[in-house]
Amino acid sequence: MTLLFDTHTHLDSYQFDEDRDEVIQRAKDAGIHMLVNIGFNRETIPTTMALAEKYDFIYAAVGWHPVDSIDMQPEDLDWIERLCVHEKVVAIGEIGLDYHWDTSPKDVQQRVFREQIRLARKVGKPIVIHNRDAHEDIIRILREENAAEVGGVMHCFSGSPETAKQCLDMNFYISFGGPVTFKNARVPKEVLKQVPLDRILIETDAPYLSPHPFRGKRNESAYVSLVAETAAELLGKTVEEIGAITTENGKRCFRIV
Repeated sequence: MTLLFDTHTHLDSYQFDEDRDEVIQRAKDAGIHMLVNIGFNRETIPTTMALAEKYDFIYAAVGWHPVDSIDMQPEDLDWIERLCVHEKVVAIGEIGLDYHWDTSPKDVQQRVFREQIRLARKVGKPIVIHNRDAHEDIIRILREENAAEVGGVMHCFSGSPETAKQCLDMNFYISFGGPVTFKNARVPKEVLKQVPLDRILIETDAPYLSPHPFRGKRNESAYVSLVAETAAELLGKTVEEIGAITTENGKRCFRIV
């Protein structure tokens, strides 16, 4: 069986309330032997921690999503810092900027983003970056806050090859999800072919961004195998090789021994 690492998922989401145990079992049956579940606000951080404590192969990232940044209070940042000592917490995230949804003002998003990068540097954790329609500001803030010191993941990367290179130069891994499997995904496929093998990660972002042929339906961690198949095809590797490469990359990125 090919062993795979889904580096970004949301299995605590309400979309899995009716069959979460079955979804997790299907992931294991599909060869997923590690996954990082993302807690990104006051509601999902506790449920993410509960999953990480229940399953030995599930790790946690905790942070504050830019869409929810208007709600973040100083005590929430303190809470995230306290959680970072937990043995299953491997990253701060997902954090970043989202200029698509108009729920939090840009200045608030940027302040909260900076605060969490500074926290990550303080506690020595990598960061998981959410970037939607904010490439220039993301790169600028990562540079200004010396995020290269901790590095991390550009989650479900949607930028250009040039933006990918800027992220690679700052010690970030580039993660690919369901969109890279779409037939019209010319730019993501081109980026994947240009990223060094030792900096590629794969993910689902379940229950969102389902890969082909499940586009438009609920995503789940088992489908990361479809991302691995696309990567293998594009890079001239076997799925087993992609599984081994991306697992080692994920363990290195998240400091999992």
